[in-house]
Amino acid sequence: MIKRYSREEISNIWELQSKFSYYLKVELAVVEAYSKLGVIDNEAFNHIKKTARFDLKRIDEIEKIVQHDVIAFLTSVNENVGDKYSNLIHKGLTSSDVIDTAFALQIIDASKIILKDLDDVIESFKNLAIKTKHTLCTGRSHGIGAEVETFGFKILNHLEMFNRAKERFLFALNEISTGQISGPVGTYSNIDPEVEKITLEILGLKPAKISTQIIARDIHANYIAALAIMASAVENFAVEIRHLQRWEVAEVEEGFSKGQKGSSAMPHKKNPVKSENLTGLARIIRGNLTAAMEDIVLWHERDISHSSVERVIFPDSTILIDFMLVRLKNLIDNLVIKENNMLKNLDKYGGIMFSQSCLLKLTEKNMTREKAYEIVQKEALDAFNNNGNFRENMKKYLTEDEIKECFSYDNYLKNIDVIFKRFGI
Repeated sequence: MIKRYSREEISNIWELQSKFSYYLKVELAVVEAYSKLGVIDNEAFNHIKKTARFDLKRIDEIEKIVQHDVIAFLTSVNENVGDKYSNLIHKGLTSSDVIDTAFALQIIDASKIILKDLDDVIESFKNLAIKTKHTLCTGRSHGIGAEVETFGFKILNHLEMFNRAKERFLFALNEISTGQISGPVGTYSNIDPEVEKITLEILGLKPAKISTQIIARDIHANYIAALAIMASAVENFAVEIRHLQRWEVAEVEEGFSKGQKGSSAMPHKKNPVKSENLTGLARIIRGNLTAAMEDIVLWHERDISHSSVERVIFPDSTILIDFMLVRLKNLIDNLVIKENNMLKNLDKYGGIMFSQSCLLKLTEKNMTREKAYEIVQKEALDAFNNNGNFRENMKKYLTEDEIKECFSYDNYLKNIDVIFKRFGI
């Protein structure tokens, strides 16, 4: 069972105190690995484990002089450990061994929160789909009424997009759950690969097959890509709600809480502000993907041009997607479905969205498809352009029983159970 965190807690993962705590976790795991291999005796290991601490204020003081955060961190730790055993900490390592391995641990902990958010959203979509399984509404293409569908069917499309988003995210998370303890430029010149193996087992990570002092950044770009696509899936639903809430459509509304106000000047306004907010935030995460892609290209075995970027885009992207998913769940759970307006829109202009049924019925009466299309289009556009009644127009060509059959909603519901069964609901 994954613990549920608040957004404040996911941001805590990226605070300096937390970052250096992850660094210390890695350093202690390396010391433990040396101990297991008999390189460090139990007395030394137990002393280091007991006394290894750091102080943020002290790190800051040291960094102002040495201009290197890992050295400042190690100096602070060693001041607590003491001279006798300080040489056993960071033994054979380079800074990136600690940084990249700790970074993976931070990402994993943030991802646990995101996965819980995703599961909540998926469950909310399932519940809404079941609730509106037979709620008739307009299916649209190019923003224009096309044919009859159900709102539950519409929601299944969004549900499946989030199912794919979860699969994609899990793949990226598995790939990024990688550490390295391989020394300068990754050649194990001063450290045994067995130390890496044991260290990463302790930390619950898999070793990089090869690392060039850092873990290759295409892995990190892929993780941000998974978040960016997830954010786009959120926006896709948000844009749907924004369109459906327009007065010209008025088929759904965001929940409007007691005391909420929509405009400082126009008291009648109820605006899709949550959906608009989600649309804007998706742009930020997609923008961060561009930066993550740029980070793939580094000089030779390493440089640090990626580091400054990642200190921004990983906290921002993980915190933002957490916020977005929580807000999306709230939006889904409180969505107002206006079934009467949905039915009114279906019957606009005398039901011109039943044009295909009429077309097919005419072809069954030994009329060519071209002629049938010409007739149906003429009568549908007449109803549309003159605010007429397509159903009445078609009575010139079809019997009452045929009209009843062509304009029946049953035709659009007959396979809905088949589709829902694919989702196990």
